[in-house]
Amino acid sequence: MTLSKNTICLWYDGTALDAATFYAQTFPDSAVVAVHRAPSDYPAGKEGDVITVEFTVMGIPCLGLNGGPGIQHTIAFSFQVATDDQAETDHLWNAIVRNGGQENDCGWCQDKWGVSWQITPRVLTDAYTSPDRAAAKRAFAAMMTMRKIDVAAIEAAVRSGDQP
Repeated sequence: MTLSKNTICLWYDGTALDAATFYAQTFPDSAVVAVHRAPSDYPAGKEGDVITVEFTVMGIPCLGLNGGPGIQHTIAFSFQVATDDQAETDHLWNAIVRNGGQENDCGWCQDKWGVSWQITPRVLTDAYTSPDRAAAKRAFAAMMTMRKIDVAAIEAAVRSGDQP
């Protein structure tokens, strides 16, 4: 397979295939496309070691690079996943967190490889971008108190002004 003209490259310390496999099993429209191995020994590895993994995450082309230790992912880069309901939000959030990841605030979590994910229900985005600025403020304030987004609490904040 030929790489897409624009591909997201993510750095891993020998675990690119593990990460790509997890993403393919967790997210719809995701797959491991190709695994490329070193043709010879090199300073950080041996012939046959996985060097790169081509994969997609929800249709987005990615390349996992086993670049070695010393480079860490930061929250400056994240995948934002728009979910349709609480069940989808829970499924994706829990898959990431329960597989060695960690919770962060406002719908963000990190997988065990350090890649950040925003698991964002569409109701939240619709609420805080609403032309009803008072409802938008209530939804935003409710979100600021959450880790995993609670769809019912966002809807209640929009409707009544009550914060969860």
